Amino acid sequence: MNYALTDEQAMIQKMMKEFADEEVAPGAEQRDKEKRFPLEIFKKLAKLGIMGLPFPEEYGGGGADTISFAIAVEELSRACGSAGITYSAHVSLGGAPLYMFGTEEQKQKYLVPICTGESMGAFGLTEPNAGSDAGGTQTTAINQDGQWTINGSKCYITNASYAKHLALTAVTGKSNGKKEISAIIVPTDAEGFKVIDNYEKMGLHSSNTTELILDGVNVPEENLLGKRGDGFKQFLITLDGGRIGIGAMAVGIAQAAYDKALAYSKERKQFGSSLSKFQAIQFKLADMAMKIELARNMVYKAGWLKDQGKRFSKEAAMAKLYASEICMQICSESVQIHGGYGYMRDYHVERYFRDAKLTEIGEGTSEIQRMVIAREIGC
Repeated sequence: MNYALTDEQAMIQKMMKEFADEEVAPGAEQRDKEKRFPLEIFKKLAKLGIMGLPFPEEYGGGGADTISFAIAVEELSRACGSAGITYSAHVSLGGAPLYMFGTEEQKQKYLVPICTGESMGAFGLTEPNAGSDAGGTQTTAINQDGQWTINGSKCYITNASYAKHLALTAVTGKSNGKKEISAIIVPTDAEGFKVIDNYEKMGLHSSNTTELILDGVNVPEENLLGKRGDGFKQFLITLDGGRIGIGAMAVGIAQAAYDKALAYSKERKQFGSSLSKFQAIQFKLADMAMKIELARNMVYKAGWLKDQGKRFSKEAAMAKLYASEICMQICSESVQIHGGYGYMRDYHVERYFRDAKLTEIGEGTSEIQRMVIAREIGC
């Protein structure tokens, strides 16, 4: 077993760390306060060739592997959780389904703009009555006269305000009494398509979270993504890869919270000594460092399995579940170590705490991850 990063992975890590420290971190707190999307950051990432990092060069991508993608998400999230989730969703939810299930023509038309950064990537899955139970999808698509007519709504969709097109799931019929769910590519400027950005969120304030309204939206029948009726299977595969991204995001936020806590414990003096000299604080920091190391290894293993073409559903669920839960724990401990200062916005750790919670919910809740793991181990 070789735990060393390849030369390419190490280069990407160095580049992303420098970019995150110099371009992303300085304005993160202000963007959070203003709820301002970091558009300028993603324009710079596009110039660096990072927006299509794990996709082939023939589509404008970087030809890198999944571990490199995880590294990029982690470094962005360490600087700003909103930037991290924006990038993760752009690649794993926006680009990946098009790459995995799209025709060559669809890849050229819809994946290339995502890889070049011309469009942000987004994916329309969740609905008011279809969250963890995606089979509860109520959006419909009727095929008539060579086109799909789509009606329905989606909620909690990341990046849609900055996406020129996205794939979404819809009920296209019934088979043996069960809903036939398919995925369809829809331009966001189509008549009858409305993107609403007015959610008030706990955290990730500078990420874009939207509601989609589709009122008689018409698209050509060739916009079907993959086979008709395969939508359910497609988004399960998509979510497996997306969980690696959320796991990496959780590792990045946890790393940031730990770094702040460690630095503060060395600076803050109480009873004539720095906090880092007290065993109670030392044990907290030791546990934080250990959990981050374990979570990172789990994320990288899941990514490695994916790149080897091996099954990785169980490992992706484990990585996402463990990383998200230790992220919340570490952010909580970081606030605790900071004491009253940790409750104040200027010290950043309260933002990490707010941002961390989404990692236990997005791409499948912790409860869903345990269901996936139980299924995979044969329960």
